[in-house]
Amino acid sequence: MTSDTFEQKNNRAKKMMLWFAMISITMTFAGLTSAYVVSSTRADWLTDFQMPEAFTYSTLLIFVSSIFFHLGKKALQRDQIPQAKLWVLGTFMLAVLFIVTQFQGFSQIIAQGYYFTGAQSSITTSFWYVLVLLHLAHLAAGIIVLAVVYYNLIKNKYSAQKSLGFELAVIFWHFLDFLWLYLFFFVLLYR
Repeated sequence: MTSDTFEQKNNRAKKMMLWFAMISITMTFAGLTSAYVVSSTRADWLTDFQMPEAFTYSTLLIFVSSIFFHLGKKALQRDQIPQAKLWVLGTFMLAVLFIVTQFQGFSQIIAQGYYFTGAQSSITTSFWYVLVLLHLAHLAAGIIVLAVVYYNLIKNKYSAQKSLGFELAVIFWHFLDFLWLYLFFFVLLYR
Protein backbone atom coordinates (compact mmCIF):
# COMPACT_ATOMS: atom_id res chain seq x y z
CA MET A 1 0.00 0.00 0.00
CA THR A 2 1.34 3.41 -0.96
CA SER A 3 1.17 6.50 1.16
CA ASP A 4 -0.02 8.66 -1.75
CA THR A 5 -3.16 10.67 -1.22
CA PHE A 6 -6.25 10.23 -3.37
CA GLU A 7 -5.46 13.52 -5.11
CA GLN A 8 -1.93 12.34 -6.02
CA LYS A 9 -3.27 9.06 -7.39
CA ASN A 10 -5.98 10.89 -9.29
CA ASN A 11 -3.42 13.30 -10.78
CA ARG A 12 -1.20 10.41 -11.90
CA ALA A 13 -4.18 8.66 -13.48
CA LYS A 14 -5.12 11.81 -15.43
CA LYS A 15 -1.55 12.21 -16.70
CA MET A 16 -1.46 8.55 -17.71
CA MET A 17 -4.76 8.91 -19.62
CA LEU A 18 -3.32 11.88 -21.51
CA TRP A 19 -0.19 9.92 -22.39
CA PHE A 20 -2.29 6.99 -23.65
CA ALA A 21 -4.32 9.38 -25.82
CA MET A 22 -1.18 10.98 -27.25
CA ILE A 23 0.36 7.57 -27.96
CA SER A 24 -2.76 6.46 -29.84
CA ILE A 25 -2.79 9.71 -31.85
CA THR A 26 0.90 9.17 -32.63
CA MET A 27 0.19 5.65 -33.84
CA THR A 28 -2.54 6.97 -36.15
CA PHE A 29 -0.18 9.45 -37.75
CA ALA A 30 2.62 6.88 -37.90
CA GLY A 31 0.30 4.63 -39.87
CA LEU A 32 -0.67 7.46 -42.22
CA THR A 33 2.91 8.52 -42.83
CA SER A 34 3.87 4.89 -43.44
CA ALA A 35 1.09 4.70 -46.03
CA TYR A 36 2.44 7.95 -47.48
CA VAL A 37 5.87 6.34 -47.90
CA VAL A 38 4.43 3.22 -49.52
CA SER A 39 2.19 5.28 -51.82
CA SER A 40 5.10 7.45 -52.92
CA THR A 41 6.29 4.55 -55.11
CA ARG A 42 3.18 4.84 -57.28
CA ALA A 43 3.63 6.02 -60.85
CA ASP A 44 1.12 8.86 -60.34
CA TRP A 45 2.90 10.27 -57.26
CA LEU A 46 3.74 13.97 -57.65
CA THR A 47 7.48 14.53 -57.33
CA ASP A 48 7.41 18.23 -58.23
CA PHE A 49 4.76 19.22 -55.68
CA GLN A 50 5.77 22.44 -53.91
CA MET A 51 4.81 23.03 -50.30
CA PRO A 52 2.61 26.16 -50.16
CA GLU A 53 4.14 29.13 -48.38
CA ALA A 54 1.13 29.36 -46.04
CA PHE A 55 2.11 26.07 -44.40
CA THR A 56 5.50 27.53 -43.50
CA TYR A 57 3.77 30.49 -41.84
CA SER A 58 1.37 28.18 -40.01
CA THR A 59 4.35 26.17 -38.74
CA LEU A 60 5.89 29.32 -37.27
CA LEU A 61 2.56 30.28 -35.71
CA ILE A 62 2.02 26.97 -33.93
CA PHE A 63 5.65 26.91 -32.75
CA VAL A 64 5.30 30.41 -31.25
CA SER A 65 1.93 29.43 -29.73
CA SER A 66 3.69 26.63 -27.88
CA ILE A 67 6.21 29.13 -26.52
CA PHE A 68 3.35 31.41 -25.42
CA PHE A 69 1.60 28.57 -23.60
CA HIS A 70 4.86 27.62 -21.89
CA LEU A 71 5.27 31.24 -20.76
CA GLY A 72 1.70 31.11 -19.44
CA LYS A 73 2.62 28.04 -17.41
CA LYS A 74 5.67 29.84 -16.01
CA ALA A 75 3.49 32.82 -15.06
CA LEU A 76 1.03 30.50 -13.31
CA GLN A 77 3.87 28.86 -11.39
CA ARG A 78 4.71 32.35 -10.07
CA ASP A 79 1.01 32.96 -9.28
CA GLN A 80 0.91 35.74 -11.87
CA ILE A 81 -2.62 34.97 -13.00
CA PRO A 82 -3.15 38.12 -15.15
CA GLN A 83 0.01 37.34 -17.13
CA ALA A 84 -1.00 33.69 -17.47
CA LYS A 85 -4.35 34.83 -18.90
CA LEU A 86 -2.58 37.00 -21.47
CA TRP A 87 -0.27 34.18 -22.55
CA VAL A 88 -3.19 31.76 -22.89
CA LEU A 89 -5.17 34.32 -24.86
CA GLY A 90 -2.14 34.86 -27.12
CA THR A 91 -1.87 31.10 -27.59
CA PHE A 92 -5.54 30.99 -28.55
CA MET A 93 -5.16 33.80 -31.10
CA LEU A 94 -2.12 32.13 -32.67
CA ALA A 95 -4.07 28.87 -32.88
CA VAL A 96 -6.84 30.62 -34.80
CA LEU A 97 -4.25 32.18 -37.13
CA PHE A 98 -2.73 28.72 -37.58
CA ILE A 99 -6.08 27.40 -38.79
CA VAL A 100 -6.54 30.37 -41.13
CA THR A 101 -3.11 29.81 -42.70
CA GLN A 102 -3.83 26.09 -43.06
CA PHE A 103 -6.85 26.87 -45.21
CA GLN A 104 -4.81 29.46 -47.12
CA GLY A 105 -2.37 26.62 -47.81
CA PHE A 106 -5.21 24.53 -49.22
CA SER A 107 -6.15 27.45 -51.45
CA GLN A 108 -2.55 27.73 -52.65
CA ILE A 109 -2.50 24.03 -53.50
CA ILE A 110 -5.68 24.43 -55.53
CA ALA A 111 -4.21 27.54 -57.21
CA GLN A 112 -1.26 25.34 -58.32
CA GLY A 113 -3.82 23.17 -60.11
CA TYR A 114 -3.86 20.30 -57.63
CA TYR A 115 -7.09 19.09 -56.12
CA PHE A 116 -7.86 16.87 -53.15
CA THR A 117 -10.77 14.87 -54.51
CA GLY A 118 -12.39 14.11 -57.82
CA ALA A 119 -11.02 13.40 -61.28
CA GLN A 120 -8.39 16.17 -61.04
CA SER A 121 -7.03 15.03 -57.68
CA SER A 122 -3.73 13.32 -57.01
CA ILE A 123 -2.80 10.78 -54.38
CA THR A 124 -0.08 13.14 -53.13
CA THR A 125 -2.41 16.05 -52.40
CA SER A 126 -5.10 13.74 -51.07
CA PHE A 127 -2.63 12.42 -48.49
CA TRP A 128 -1.63 15.96 -47.54
CA TYR A 129 -5.31 16.88 -47.22
CA VAL A 130 -6.00 13.93 -44.88
CA LEU A 131 -2.91 14.61 -42.75
CA VAL A 132 -3.70 18.31 -42.34
CA LEU A 133 -7.42 17.84 -41.68
CA LEU A 134 -6.78 15.11 -39.13
CA HIS A 135 -4.28 17.34 -37.37
CA LEU A 136 -6.80 20.20 -37.47
CA ALA A 137 -9.40 17.94 -35.84
CA HIS A 138 -7.01 17.31 -32.97
CA LEU A 139 -6.15 21.01 -32.88
CA ALA A 140 -9.87 21.75 -32.52
CA ALA A 141 -9.78 19.65 -29.36
CA GLY A 142 -6.73 21.66 -28.29
CA ILE A 143 -8.62 24.92 -28.83
CA ILE A 144 -11.46 23.65 -26.67
CA VAL A 145 -8.87 22.81 -24.02
CA LEU A 146 -7.45 26.35 -24.33
CA ALA A 147 -10.93 27.80 -23.85
CA VAL A 148 -11.47 25.67 -20.73
CA VAL A 149 -8.07 26.69 -19.34
CA TYR A 150 -8.84 30.36 -19.96
CA TYR A 151 -12.27 30.02 -18.33
CA ASN A 152 -10.68 28.31 -15.31
CA LEU A 153 -8.13 31.11 -15.06
CA ILE A 154 -10.93 33.68 -15.06
CA LYS A 155 -12.74 31.71 -12.33
CA ASN A 156 -9.50 31.53 -10.27
CA LYS A 157 -9.46 27.72 -10.34
CA TYR A 158 -5.69 27.61 -10.94
CA SER A 159 -2.79 28.67 -8.78
CA ALA A 160 0.86 27.75 -8.42
CA GLN A 161 -0.19 24.94 -6.08
CA LYS A 162 -3.24 23.79 -8.07
CA SER A 163 -2.33 23.63 -11.74
CA LEU A 164 -2.84 20.06 -12.99
CA GLY A 165 -5.43 20.96 -15.65
CA PHE A 166 -3.20 23.75 -16.92
CA GLU A 167 -0.15 21.47 -17.00
CA LEU A 168 -2.04 18.75 -18.88
CA ALA A 169 -3.24 21.32 -21.41
CA VAL A 170 0.33 22.54 -21.96
CA ILE A 171 1.57 18.98 -22.50
CA PHE A 172 -1.20 18.32 -25.02
CA TRP A 173 -0.54 21.61 -26.82
CA HIS A 174 3.19 20.91 -27.07
CA PHE A 175 2.30 17.48 -28.42
CA LEU A 176 0.11 19.04 -31.13
CA ASP A 177 2.95 21.43 -31.96
CA PHE A 178 5.45 18.58 -32.23
CA LEU A 179 3.01 16.54 -34.31
CA TRP A 180 2.59 19.38 -36.80
CA LEU A 181 6.35 19.94 -36.99
CA TYR A 182 6.79 16.23 -37.70
CA LEU A 183 4.13 16.27 -40.46
CA PHE A 184 5.45 19.47 -42.02
CA PHE A 185 9.07 18.38 -42.16
CA PHE A 186 8.15 14.81 -43.14
CA VAL A 187 6.23 16.00 -46.21
CA LEU A 188 8.77 18.73 -46.94
CA LEU A 189 11.77 16.42 -46.83
CA TYR A 190 10.29 13.15 -48.06
CA ARG A 191 9.73 13.24 -51.80
